[in-house]
Amino acid sequence: MAAGGFSSKRLARLQGLLERHVESGFVPGMVVVLARHGEVHIEATGHLAFEGPGSQTPMAADTICRLGSMSKPIVAACAMTLVEDCTLRLDDPVDDLLPELADMTVLADPDGPLDDTVPAERPITLRDVLDGTLGTGMVPAEPGTVPIADALDALEYQSPDEWIRQLGDLPLVHQPGERWMYDTAANVTGVLIARATGMSFGDAVRERVCKPLGMADTAFSVGSESLGRFATAYEQDNAATGPVVEDAPDGRFSRPRLFESGGGGLVSTAQDYLAFASALLAGGSHGGERVLSRPAVTLMTSDHLTPTQRAISGFWPGYFDAISWGFGMSVRTRRTHLGPSVGSYGWPGFYGTAWYNDPAEDLTTIVFIQRAHAGDQRLPMWHDFWTTVYQAIDD
Repeated sequence: MAAGGFSSKRLARLQGLLERHVESGFVPGMVVVLARHGEVHIEATGHLAFEGPGSQTPMAADTICRLGSMSKPIVAACAMTLVEDCTLRLDDPVDDLLPELADMTVLADPDGPLDDTVPAERPITLRDVLDGTLGTGMVPAEPGTVPIADALDALEYQSPDEWIRQLGDLPLVHQPGERWMYDTAANVTGVLIARATGMSFGDAVRERVCKPLGMADTAFSVGSESLGRFATAYEQDNAATGPVVEDAPDGRFSRPRLFESGGGGLVSTAQDYLAFASALLAGGSHGGERVLSRPAVTLMTSDHLTPTQRAISGFWPGYFDAISWGFGMSVRTRRTHLGPSVGSYGWPGFYGTAWYNDPAEDLTTIVFIQRAHAGDQRLPMWHDFWTTVYQAIDD
């Protein structure tokens, strides 16, 4: 048996799986962290980039990567710190801090014209924002086919105040509390946190979550002294011989962001994210620092959607058959493969990052790669990955 209740022999299959992804040219490098029973196991292979200086730098636990939607759980945790100090209340309307979202109208037909609306039946609350039921969000549609989808896609991310003003000028897609919608809620949370704390969103996240947990590399941009550890992100179909990259290491993340996106704007390292994940798995504290109470973590990681909401929400029919939504992350409600177990929580990111805590197995799993659209958990690579992690459990 290996440390942490894993079979050494079976864990070798994980290293082999990662090496195959790198050798095939799918990604230049990967890093995986498994933490169980107080032991941390790190598997890393490949390099930060296919070409250039990063092609000589090995992937490691301190490699900086774009989190994409793995930003959302950190944002929700930051909001919960404000609930705990009574700056915010879950069931209060957000109108006072976000007057742009007060007295909203709602589309009479979600696919119909923007001027055919009815009044919102009630205000939007913080709970709606945290569990994704505020009434607006990502609307997958071909351009030119659904007016609200085009309008939401046209929002300008130049400043938080201007973005929230433009969002408030649009009708909601559904009534508050009616159904779950993705992504936009996390950006709304960011604006709300900034206004509630009187500081920038990034400063609030740093002071309330990252600094207490020692997450020194988690931020909305990468400092010049750390660019040598910043992995290159590739487009979905790029390889070493394809177009260079989606976002070079000295691109938009190398300078302060005009809009600090709660939905997907953070960068981090596997070791930083392990500190965050470990704090949640331990009930809110890590390394002697408590950022949340155990009841707050339990609330964040509980299923907050009703059966009716799950039945009519999601990106495709059956989306919520085996998962639901907590605050800023998914919660597993049914076991469908070797793992994760029922009660596991976490979320992947656009560039192929992923994190899940499995309380039943006392297990944290973190994956860092940098390829666009690779976080989709329906991809065969993820089925193989989760099978390989859980088949190695040996206790």
